[in-house]
Amino acid sequence: MGHGGDGGGSIRIPASACGLFGLKPSRGRNPLGPQLGEGWGGYVQPGVLTQSVRDCAAMLDVTQGADLGAPYASPPRERPYLEELRRAPRKLRIAFSTGAQLGHETHEDVKAAVKAAAALCSGLGHELEEASLPIDRDALVSAYFAQVAVGAAIGVETTAKWVGRAPTPADFEPTTWLLATIGRKLSALELQRSRDACQAAGRQLGRFFTKYDLFLDGTLAFPPAKVGQLALKRSERIALAALRWVSPKTVLDKVLAELGANALALTPNTQVANQTGLPAMSVPLSWNADGLPIGVQFTAPFGDEATLLQLAAQLEAASPWAGRVPPVCAWR
Repeated sequence: MGHGGDGGGSIRIPASACGLFGLKPSRGRNPLGPQLGEGWGGYVQPGVLTQSVRDCAAMLDVTQGADLGAPYASPPRERPYLEELRRAPRKLRIAFSTGAQLGHETHEDVKAAVKAAAALCSGLGHELEEASLPIDRDALVSAYFAQVAVGAAIGVETTAKWVGRAPTPADFEPTTWLLATIGRKLSALELQRSRDACQAAGRQLGRFFTKYDLFLDGTLAFPPAKVGQLALKRSERIALAALRWVSPKTVLDKVLAELGANALALTPNTQVANQTGLPAMSVPLSWNADGLPIGVQFTAPFGDEATLLQLAAQLEAASPWAGRVPPVCAWR
């Protein structure tokens, strides 16, 4: 297993791209103490990426639980998660969508993976219904980058304290420095609006999950990116270099809006679970014609990792992925 800290998908995204199982627990399920109460305004939850559902459940058993003085706590588990794996899930009502939650487009390979997962779940006796999440996309995109920018600013400041000197642009990657610059210039009102948007989404999804037990979509909107595909273009590097030194608020606001419009195109489906604190998992059920893994994501109501793990174990038995690796694989 490998450790991950998931503030916007950083357990589920690499799990999907590598053909692994990855679960982001509910907010407060795994402790962040003793120094921290939350990361990125409550977005971040630590966890692991594993080859098997069993190993994920075992690790969650030994890491879960509130720590002294924590600001959040998940509902206590009913029984150890390893025991949950020996119980078949009840008949579940699962909503599914091939759409992009905070984006605009989904690749045909991902749509096919979602439909195949829905068919598999249906064949296992669950009830499937196509439905979209009731969220305000634009508000959540804006909220996501506002919170991440403030988190980057705090990260730069903390790093400067560790090394004992003032930070400079040369010490950080251009995007990190830009986000930190934006974060330093966001107002308290703007940050609070972002938090309010996330809490409104949490209420909306709370109502959504009175009708459905789980929500299924693609973990990513596109197959795994090629090496270098996400690197900055030369023009972008030049623009970011200029913004390191000249950064009026109006310009930064425009940059933040452009980030919201474009930066989540490939990975638009994982952030909502972070913003609302819900547990979500990426399950490696599909591979495309190029032999690349396409993960599908299941999201559950707050605190219900048990249902996710029970379904994951059922899916793993019905469609095993152990031993399946992409043609380019570092550990094969």
